[in-house]
Amino acid sequence: MKIARIKHKDEIQYGIVIKDSKGRPGINHVIPKKSIENCIKADLPETVEKMIEETGCDDLNLKSIYDKVEANLDNIEKIPINNNLCAPMTNPPKIICFGLNYVKHVKETGKDVGKTPPLWLKPRTAINGPYDNIYKPKWINKLDYEVELAVIIGKKGKNINQENAMNYVFGYMILNDISEREIQEADGQWTRAKSFDGFAPIGPYITTRDEINDPHKLVMTTHINNEIRQNSSTNDMMCKIPKLINHISEFMTLEPGDIISTGTPEGVGAAMKPHPKFLNEGDIVQTAIAELGMMKNKIITD
Repeated sequence: MKIARIKHKDEIQYGIVIKDSKGRPGINHVIPKKSIENCIKADLPETVEKMIEETGCDDLNLKSIYDKVEANLDNIEKIPINNNLCAPMTNPPKIICFGLNYVKHVKETGKDVGKTPPLWLKPRTAINGPYDNIYKPKWINKLDYEVELAVIIGKKGKNINQENAMNYVFGYMILNDISEREIQEADGQWTRAKSFDGFAPIGPYITTRDEINDPHKLVMTTHINNEIRQNSSTNDMMCKIPKLINHISEFMTLEPGDIISTGTPEGVGAAMKPHPKFLNEGDIVQTAIAELGMMKNKIITD
């Protein structure tokens, strides 16, 4: 199942993404929450975050809802998807980010990594939509992109062992970890450089875990103005998702709706040769991960 938030007639609702009823490739619609409730004869939680908390990692419960909707597609409201998708979540308990977690990215930076990659938190105010503009203040000089696989936690856990870790996953989405490299180097830690308002575009929707056979075999790309910069796979992760979940939960309780961003592959602007290539006003940043969709954000300034 794919879960999205969509703006339609000045109202934002979440719902289920459905392929075009005529089978046309690449054409999708969202069945909004109100229509789903009419179909299943039951109320749904008011927000995506509450829905994640209440359904947890119960694949059968989610499939039951989807099957009922799919069986009634001819008689249910469908909202076409164009650029009207919003960030699929706005109020996660935590956004937990890892850096230097891809083998080739570590090599291109020349940095040393310990047994586990460095970790920091992004604030909720950094969340941005999959097609929204990214605001670049004029006083910052080295704005960069990072396509990342984001993991959404479905149930509360502490001291989670690696063997059981994937049972705590609700789903996946894309996160673009926008970063200001000058501040990052000056501070010696990464929070301020990665926490500006709008520095975490997410989406375009949440894909539940049952749709992804292996989250460690997904092609991921970044294009800047149609120039490909990042072209890799989640297979290049050094610490896989179970290890990351285990590591976090040793010192921090994971909660439903937590977002874990798992790091970026090689090809960031700061590492371009012979000279770095940072983002400027008017640049179009397109990030994509196979089976999870694509986001497209424009850089704007004052």
